Amino acid sequence: MQVKLDNIGHSFSGQPFLFRHLSLTLEPHRVYALVGPSGSGKSTLLSILTGWLDPTEGAVEYEGINRVGWVFQNPHGVAHRSAIDHVVLPLLARGLFRSDAVHRAKQLLNDFGLSSATYREFCELSGGEAQRLMLARGIAARPHLLLVDEPTAQLDIQTAQTVDACLGALIQRTTIVVIATHATSTREACSDIINLEKYT
Repeated sequence: MQVKLDNIGHSFSGQPFLFRHLSLTLEPHRVYALVGPSGSGKSTLLSILTGWLDPTEGAVEYEGINRVGWVFQNPHGVAHRSAIDHVVLPLLARGLFRSDAVHRAKQLLNDFGLSSATYREFCELSGGEAQRLMLARGIAARPHLLLVDEPTAQLDIQTAQTVDACLGALIQRTTIVVIATHATSTREACSDIINLEKYT
């Protein structure tokens, strides 16, 4: 399972290239920090990786990638549903029996430091808890490729640290994870760095 970027470049009509000549192979058990200044094309590259946007140059090749997940910058949940409900749902959608889904959901919540929030409603969660819940839910769907857009951008430093601390749990998954971020602490929590400044 892998995603291969072959000499990728992108520009919008009449505009300079955001990045060019980007070639690399993304593999499981890695968490890639996608970094670069504002306007360097981080969100654009995420859109290319999902297949929502075709690159201006080059090609993306997928091997064994059938499911793609996306965790957005602002966590969205159902206000009065519990944290565990949010994680159980994608497990049920995968075909697990409810008892197995609940057991697995509790394991995931523990992995992301959310055991104490298991039965709290989404509207009662802090920003950091809500963002970690979105990561747990994203992993519960068992995507082959998981894209995460600025997971700590709206959080204060202390709260962001609680999110960064759980990113290591993503490395243990048989999933390719790409996290677009401006935060140094988030970048340092990842296993690999893709710096778009090198491809301008």
